[in-house]
Amino acid sequence: MKALGRQPLDRPPVWFMRQAGRYLPEYRELRSRYSFEEAMRTPSLAAEITLQPARRFPLDAAIVFSDIMTPLTAWGVSIEFAPGPRLPPLELREVAMLPEFEPGKVDFVAETISIVRRSLDPQMALIGFAGGPATVLAYLLEGGGSPNFGGLRAAAHDDVIGDALDRLAGMTRAYLHLQAEAGADVVQLFDTWAGLLSRDQFTRWVIPAAKKALAGLGLPTIYFAPGATHVMDEFHLVGATAYGVDWRLSLAEAWRRVGESRPLQGNLDPALLLSSPDRVRTGTAKVLEEAGGRPGHIFGLGHGIFPATPLTNVEAMVRTVVEWEGYASETRQAG
Repeated sequence: MKALGRQPLDRPPVWFMRQAGRYLPEYRELRSRYSFEEAMRTPSLAAEITLQPARRFPLDAAIVFSDIMTPLTAWGVSIEFAPGPRLPPLELREVAMLPEFEPGKVDFVAETISIVRRSLDPQMALIGFAGGPATVLAYLLEGGGSPNFGGLRAAAHDDVIGDALDRLAGMTRAYLHLQAEAGADVVQLFDTWAGLLSRDQFTRWVIPAAKKALAGLGLPTIYFAPGATHVMDEFHLVGATAYGVDWRLSLAEAWRRVGESRPLQGNLDPALLLSSPDRVRTGTAKVLEEAGGRPGHIFGLGHGIFPATPLTNVEAMVRTVVEWEGYASETRQAG
């Protein structure tokens, strides 16, 4: 939270995307007894999974165990995981006419957050999240995952997309507000597929929807759109507190594009965690050196962790950040 406020720190905070998941043996053991949907929709199980990485590593934040598809049921859309998301594909106009958000249909998310907040170390932040309107729209139009999401790209040439995204933005904001009320300290918007759109389309459609989804929540917000470096100089228009950076761009260049005064989160390549502890330590140190000790840096991966990641490499990454010796003096100089 101090990093999001750009306060000078002895080291950057560290957490990473998908840190509660399949790379952990305790997660795999639990999932051997419960399906993904059971684990996600049962607050005691979802809370346990959320807390697992916080027990194993000296992290500074926990992110609630859930999925960006979770709120669809509260929007009147049926969904199943087999194992990826499957749902009936909708037309743009159908998305624009989705019913009002019904928080009672996802009250298990709020209960999970409440349980975690009571169990979590008070010094650790709790992160809630949602999918960005453009990314959720991509799944709604496609009926599931896709290598290129042609439906979204075609829809970006139709003015009706504005109505559909506006509808999703309002419902996303309601979902994030539910998480904030339940005890989340910060929320992140994952706009995973928005980068597929052109610069003009991103500026015209994606940014207004993301801005509406994050507006007026009363807590810090993070916006993450991997693969969107072609429009990163426009990210500030989203109005988030901080912005995630994928591994494709250096932090120095990202700060130049987003704005030197804005907090950034990232950006170790998650594929590096498939190598060796020594290489992980070297790569982690490189990211820390690139950040230069400036206020407003949150260390993390440039995307989600791979399921095959060895625990020794995760430990090497987190320990390198926590024990970073060069950061304190650099931060004082930056301050």
